[in-house]
Amino acid sequence: MTDTTEPTPKGPPKTIGRMARREMRFAYSMLAPTFLIVLAVVLMPLIANFWISFKPVQLSDLRPPQLNINERIRGDIENAGDAVELEYRLRNTSQDASIYEAGFVDIVPDGLTVTGVDERCVVEDRQVSCTLGDLPPKFRDSIRLQVIADTAYLQTPVNPRDSDPAAFGSAENILTNFEFTLDNFSRIFSSPDFWKVLRVTFYYTVFGTASALVLGLFAAQLLNQSFRGRTALRGLFLFPYVAPVIAVAFTWVILLDPYSGTLNALLVRSGMIGTPIDFFGQRDIPISVFGFTFDFPVALTTVIAFEAWRYFPLSFLFILARMQALSTDVYEAAEIDGATPLQQFWYISLPQLVGILAVLFLLRFIWTFNKFDDIFLLTGGAAGTRTLTVDVYEQAFAVSNLGAGAAVAVVVFVVLLAFALLFFKFSPQDEG
Repeated sequence: MTDTTEPTPKGPPKTIGRMARREMRFAYSMLAPTFLIVLAVVLMPLIANFWISFKPVQLSDLRPPQLNINERIRGDIENAGDAVELEYRLRNTSQDASIYEAGFVDIVPDGLTVTGVDERCVVEDRQVSCTLGDLPPKFRDSIRLQVIADTAYLQTPVNPRDSDPAAFGSAENILTNFEFTLDNFSRIFSSPDFWKVLRVTFYYTVFGTASALVLGLFAAQLLNQSFRGRTALRGLFLFPYVAPVIAVAFTWVILLDPYSGTLNALLVRSGMIGTPIDFFGQRDIPISVFGFTFDFPVALTTVIAFEAWRYFPLSFLFILARMQALSTDVYEAAEIDGATPLQQFWYISLPQLVGILAVLFLLRFIWTFNKFDDIFLLTGGAAGTRTLTVDVYEQAFAVSNLGAGAAVAVVVFVVLLAFALLFFKFSPQDEG
């Protein structure tokens, strides 16, 4: 039996493999700086946020403790030989932290001769060096030097404040030490307000995202048809998304104002409501439906409506682009078979739009969950519209507790990370 197996070439494949590996290593080495920069830009703020969340950091802790020195002359100098005091008023700027091995160095103004010094100070060649030791929190003291003025000082008096004393000393920085605590997380999780804020955040995010997608799908289905003026209408539909948020938010506040707003005036005059509604300031309205009474969240629903109106153009653009990529042959065949427009949408269009709708839902969910400016401009987080991002701002800046604000931000990150992982695992695939 004859062996028909062809001999495997040995030289060229090995050469090609070695060249490919060298080219790959060269490409990675060229891209390495870009990767490192991207990682630094993305990861450094995230690591810093995690770091601060495990520390009891207040807003005042951003400025480390310092020795504040106020220098002045006590007494009046009218003639040469007048004796006065050169006073240094000292203060530890921190209310909680100490300054270790503190002191300062200063130059005595020309024309003043030191005749008496504090026991903590040494004068050499007009240079005053004072060693203060460890200064406790809220430390306040003063050091006085006895000086005599001469004729030169009277001719050209020098203000001691023109030259600041050089302070020295070391202090522990709470931001850079390795002491960590879970008090921030314990405080926010034990607060009943946090769980209310979390529920409001999910309510706002889910309904805001779903509303934007539904409006975008409806607008894309409408403008996928050919009619006169379609191009102008497409551009008009993009206005909410491209307009400055401060402008559109102010417009909505004016239109929905309970006293001078257009919408309230129309509703009252048409008899639909008896008294004006404060859409951005009223938390709940009791409503009865089929014998069931429940509290309708007015301000939160209004903010969700603003969210849907402002961000549906993004969904509209993506969905319309996907619709225009669909083949028309399937629709023509379905129409010949007697399928109604609703059946064509449900059984043909929608299965092929599932992929883009899933991606849009993921992006809009993350962006809405992190949304801060819309709610802050419309309600400031009042009337039941306080979300986690607004809570981050309130904790970090209104209450001046940076650690608690960073802890809430970590919760936001963990929730979004868990949602993204679950979404990627169970998200539907585009049949197209």
